[in-house]
Amino acid sequence: MRGSIDRRTFLGTAASAGVIAGVARAKDNSRPNEKIVIGVMGVNGRGTALARGFAGHAGSEVAYICDVDERAVAKAAAATTKIQQHKPKRVGDFRRILDDKTVDVLVIAAPDHWHAPATILACAADKHVYVEKPCSHNPNEGELMVAASRKHKRVVQMGTQRRSWPAIVEGIKKVHDGEIGRVLYSRGWYNNRRGTIGRGKTTDVPAWLDYKLWQGPAPDVPFRDNVLHYNWHWFWHWGTGEMGNNGIHALDLCRWGLGVDYPTRISAGGGKYRYDDDQQTPDTHTVSYEFGGKTIQWEGLSWSPRGCEGEMFGASFHGTEGTLVLLGAGYKIYDMRNKLKAEKSAASGDATHLANFLECVRSGEQPNADILTGHRTTLLCHLGNISYRVGRTLNTNPKNGHIIGDDNAAALWNRKYRKGWEPIV
Repeated sequence: MRGSIDRRTFLGTAASAGVIAGVARAKDNSRPNEKIVIGVMGVNGRGTALARGFAGHAGSEVAYICDVDERAVAKAAAATTKIQQHKPKRVGDFRRILDDKTVDVLVIAAPDHWHAPATILACAADKHVYVEKPCSHNPNEGELMVAASRKHKRVVQMGTQRRSWPAIVEGIKKVHDGEIGRVLYSRGWYNNRRGTIGRGKTTDVPAWLDYKLWQGPAPDVPFRDNVLHYNWHWFWHWGTGEMGNNGIHALDLCRWGLGVDYPTRISAGGGKYRYDDDQQTPDTHTVSYEFGGKTIQWEGLSWSPRGCEGEMFGASFHGTEGTLVLLGAGYKIYDMRNKLKAEKSAASGDATHLANFLECVRSGEQPNADILTGHRTTLLCHLGNISYRVGRTLNTNPKNGHIIGDDNAAALWNRKYRKGWEPIV
């Protein structure tokens, strides 16, 4: 990654020397009694919950709160200080966190277009990374993130927290152990009742926002009053739609349970039906993934809350001897006569996933949602979106998921970047 914005531009920092020279300065992970020092990037929503979560672990301490919205920084710092004794520093530019050699971890909860560039920079600066889903804005970025993690020997965990929930892990194990026979089909879904984002207007940038840094690696576009802080999800320039926003959790469960990596064929349908507004991504989206004898079907409906099994979110596995359904933080098992055979419920929460990440930072082992695992699931989201955007079925290489025989679709494998912010490993 190259940067040319200010004094802390990546070419001008001590951290950048390591990036350009390709030098990894691995930290000593054999200090189990020392606190893991953390900086959190992006705290206008999910990031504050993560800051509070990490602050609540006895083995870690949040040293930095970072956001381009100065109002969010103040609120998140105050919330974190209530949990830990140390008062975190407040910064607007995450590169200040990378400059600090005492920091062990960067937590990334900024918008999707920042996930991969910040992760790559952090790995090169010897920081381990906890990055929110989806791990990337496009498929090429995901491959670069895996390469950066491996090159610099950094632990990178994606925030698909169900990978660490005990009852979910147990349910997936039952699928793998043959509890419902040979599993051939999995279905995932996400429903919501979202309102319109309306028609935005170009306006002056608010005084509390560093909009240039918010855009960061994305090519510059004028500020509009209906994009921040959440509606960016529905614009391809920054977001990945509902599939990358919430569908990824269901797809991750489906892929995990079926034991598949890369598909061979992807077909998407749907559209933006409910509102006449600025949203670019579909509000009604169905995608079918083929894996050579196994299939995943995903359904997203952003404007109607009732989904399969009467739940807004879930995943089901259909085998030759029954069905296992993951709902909430637990599961239900049905026989071939649709009779309930067993069920287990449990409380949900981030604690186990955060603890798994911290344990791996200390040990150097791969976490439950290692970046390669995260990339493979995120790639399903990207391929589903690409199939929708080009309006046709995609054929892909089962070894790496690359698109075959469709140059127009393959062009969406990457994106254009603001000059100086191209990701480099």
